[in-house]
Amino acid sequence: MRLLLFFCFSFLCCFSQNQYPKDYFRSPLDIPLQSSGTFGELRGNHFHSGLDYKTQQRTGLPVFAVADGYVSRIKVSTFGYGHALYITHPNGVTTVYGHLKAYSGKIGEYVRKKQYAQKKFEVEIFPLASELPVTKSELIALSGNTGGSGGPHLHFEYRDTKTEKTLNPLLFGMDKETTDTKAPSINGIAVYPISDDAVVNQSQNPVLVALSLQKDGSYMGSKVMAKGAIGFSLDAYDTSDNNYSKNGIYKVETFLNGTKLYGYQFDAFSFDESRYINNFIDFERYKKTKLRYQKLFYKKSYPFSIISSNAKNGQIAVKEKDTFSYRIEVSDFHNNKTIINIPVVYSDQPVKFPRKEVTTPYFIKASNDHNFTKDNISVFVPANAFYEDFYLRFDVKNNILDLHDDTVPAHNNITITFDVKGIPNLDYKRSFIGRMDGSKPEYFTTTKKGDLFSIRTKDLGKFMLMQDSVGPRIYKPNFATGSTIDKLDTISVHIQDDLSGIKEYNGYLNGKWILMKYDYKTKLLVHDLNDMIYDDGRNDLKIIVSDNIGNSTTFETHFFKTLKPTSLEKNN
Repeated sequence: MRLLLFFCFSFLCCFSQNQYPKDYFRSPLDIPLQSSGTFGELRGNHFHSGLDYKTQQRTGLPVFAVADGYVSRIKVSTFGYGHALYITHPNGVTTVYGHLKAYSGKIGEYVRKKQYAQKKFEVEIFPLASELPVTKSELIALSGNTGGSGGPHLHFEYRDTKTEKTLNPLLFGMDKETTDTKAPSINGIAVYPISDDAVVNQSQNPVLVALSLQKDGSYMGSKVMAKGAIGFSLDAYDTSDNNYSKNGIYKVETFLNGTKLYGYQFDAFSFDESRYINNFIDFERYKKTKLRYQKLFYKKSYPFSIISSNAKNGQIAVKEKDTFSYRIEVSDFHNNKTIINIPVVYSDQPVKFPRKEVTTPYFIKASNDHNFTKDNISVFVPANAFYEDFYLRFDVKNNILDLHDDTVPAHNNITITFDVKGIPNLDYKRSFIGRMDGSKPEYFTTTKKGDLFSIRTKDLGKFMLMQDSVGPRIYKPNFATGSTIDKLDTISVHIQDDLSGIKEYNGYLNGKWILMKYDYKTKLLVHDLNDMIYDDGRNDLKIIVSDNIGNSTTFETHFFKTLKPTSLEKNN
C-alpha cells in the first residue's frame, strides 16, 4: 500500500510538470483508430474536449478500460454524452468514454439497479472506489450513438482528476495510433480594420485575402494595403492519412518581421473556458456564412489559457512608411506545418467601402451592468455578459421584445422579464417566455413570481409570451393491442412534443414501474423485456409522458407474452 501511495505521489509530481506518460494507457478500441473529431476542435458554443473515434459506421464495438482504475462516475443522459463512463486511474488522470450504447457486465447491472431504485432512466451516479474497480483491457462498454452524437462513434477524453481540466489525448501517446503525413489545409484568410481610423484595401470592413499556392507548399497572400490597427483570421482544417474527416487544427503561431506576435496550442483547457469559442472565432461571420474563422487577434483581453501573445494582442499597428512581412504557421500534432506569408504595406488611399455601423440609444459597455425597460418588458445585462462594446437594438411592440439579433455572442446570461399583469386571456399555468428562431418557436424555462415572468438566456432575438396547451404525442407502438409478442425482446413507442419539449416519461407494466430508454433523435421510448418485469400471459402497459409546461398524455394498451424459463428450469 505504501509503495502504491508513493508511486501515485511521484507520478502526480511528474504530471504537474507536464511529463505525460506515453505508454501507460492502451487504446480504448481494438480497431485501427481514425478520428472524426480532434481535441480543441471548434463546435457550437464550445471547444471539443476529447477525441472522437470512428467505429466503422456501426454501434456495439467493445470498449476497454485503458488502464487500471475504478469507475468514479456514471451519467446516463438523453443529451450530451448520452451513456457516459468515467474511470479514475491511480496516476492523477481520469478517462471519459461517451455516447456508449450500453455498459458491460457488472457496470451495466449496477446502473440498472440504480435506475430501478430511483425510477429514472436519466441518472448520475458517483460510485465509491471499492464498488466498481476495473483492470487494464477490461471490457467496460459497447460503443454507441447516444446523447447528442451525430453518428456512431466513441468520444474519449483525458482529464486531470484534481483540477478536472481536459487534456489532449495525443499527449499520452495516442498520436502513435494514427499515421499523419498531411499538413493542415487552408480555406481562407480575412483581415480586419480594428481601430476607428483603420482602413484595409480601401475598406473599413473585413476583407478576404487572396491566396496563391507556392511550389514549396506554402501560400502567398495578396498584398494588404492598410493603416491603423489591423488583425487577421484563419479558416483551416486538418486531415490525416487514410482519413478524410476535416478535423480541427492543433497549433497556430503568427510572426511579424520574424518576431512572434500571437499563438495558441490545444494541449489543455478547463470547461469554464469553453464558451470563449464565441470570442475566439469571428462570430458574426459564422452566423452569416457557417464558416468558423479563428481570429488571430483580440480587441479586449480575456482569460483563455491556450492563447499566448505579446502586449499587442495579435494586432498590427500600421503607420506611415511601414512595411511588414506577416507569417502564419498552422501545425498539427505530428508537426506537419502549413505556412502563409502576407505582405502588409502602409497606404493612405481614400476609403471606398465605409464602415456600416448603426447607432441606437442603447450602448452596451461590456464591463458595466445595464438595465433597459420599455412598456411591460425589462432586460438586465450584467457586467461582462458580452465580450465587446456595441450598440444594442432594443424595442418593444405589441408585447414582443426585439432584442438585437444572434450575430452578437453573449458569454453570460442576461435576464428578460415580462410583467404579465393586465394581459387578456392569459393562461398563467401554460404560458412561458419563448423566442422565435426564424419561424420556429423555442421554449425557455420561465420563472414565475406573481405577475413577473423571467428567463435567463445567452441568446438574442425576438422574445414573446407563448402558450403550450397540447400534451405530447405517444404513437406508433411496435406491437398491436392484444397481440402475442413472444418473438419481441423490446416494446417501444414513439413520443414527441412540438413546443415546450419532453420533460418526463414513465412506463408501468401491470402497475409496476419499468425502465424505458429514450432517444430524442429517433423519438423512441424503449423497454427491454429481458428486465423480466412482465407476467406470464396478459400484460397491461401504461405510459405517461409530460412536457416542460406540465401537459401530460397517457397511453394504455395490453399484450400477451409467455414468461421465459429461468436458467434452472432450462437445465431441468
